[in-house]
Amino acid sequence: MAMGLDQKKITALGDELYEAWRDARQIAPVTEREPDITIDEAYRVQLRTIERRVEAGEHIVGKKIGITAKAVMQMLKVEQPDFGHLLSGMTYNEGEPLDAKRFCQPRGEGEIAFILGKDLAGPGIKGPDVLAATECIMPAFEIVDSRVTDWKIKIQDTVADNASAAAFVLGDAAVSARGIDLATCGMVLEKNGEIIGTGAGAASLGNPVNAVAWLANTLGHLGIALKAGEVILSGSLSIMFPIQAGDVLRMSLNGVGNVSCRFT
Repeated sequence: MAMGLDQKKITALGDELYEAWRDARQIAPVTEREPDITIDEAYRVQLRTIERRVEAGEHIVGKKIGITAKAVMQMLKVEQPDFGHLLSGMTYNEGEPLDAKRFCQPRGEGEIAFILGKDLAGPGIKGPDVLAATECIMPAFEIVDSRVTDWKIKIQDTVADNASAAAFVLGDAAVSARGIDLATCGMVLEKNGEIIGTGAGAASLGNPVNAVAWLANTLGHLGIALKAGEVILSGSLSIMFPIQAGDVLRMSLNGVGNVSCRFT
C-alpha cells in the first residue's frame, strides 16, 4: 500500500509554491514528482501556501470556486469543483491597473461575486440558504494564474497551487441577488474592445447559487464556515482567456453591472 505524503513533504511543497507565487515563476508539476498525491493532500499543501502569505502580512477575504464547468471537469477527469482562498493582496477595484509582471501566465474569467451578509455554515446548505446569506452580488473578473509550467495541471496541481487563484477585480455595481434569475443571467466578455466570449449563470454548476452551496457544504465537512463579509467567486461563466501587458478587459452582466480592468 502506498504511503501518503508526510507533513515535512507537504510543508516543503507548500513553501515551494509560495516562493513561486512570490517570485512570479513557474515550477514543475507537483504530480510529476509526487504521482500518488491525493486531492486531500493537495489541499494541505494549499493551506501551507496560505499560511505563508498570512505570515507575510495578508489576510483572507474570501474563497474562489473553480472547475465548475463540465468541460473543465472532463479535461481534469474529476466530478467535483475545487476551491481556493482569496487574500487581501489579490483584491482590485473597478478600473485599477494590474501589473502584468506580478503574474506568470495569467488568464481571465468573468464571474459573479457573492458578498456574504451572514455566515454560511454547512453541511446541509441549499440554494435558498445561500440567497438568504448573500448581501449582494457584483460582476467580477477572476485572474487565474498557474505557477505550474505551461498550465500542465492535473486536479492535484491546481488545488495545491491555491486553485490557480491570482487576483480578482470587483465591478462598479452591487445589487440584490433576489430579483435576478442567476441561471439565465447573461454575460458578455470583451478584450481590447472585441467580444471574445458570452455566457450565462448556468455555466457554473447550473446556477452560481449551487456552486456557493457546494462550497459551504464542502467546507462545513471540514468544520469551516463562510463568514459574513467574505467575497465568494462562484465560477467562470465563459471561456478562460490569456492576458498580457496592454490588455483592457471588460465584462457586462445583464441586470447587474459591468467590470473592467487593464494590465500594464
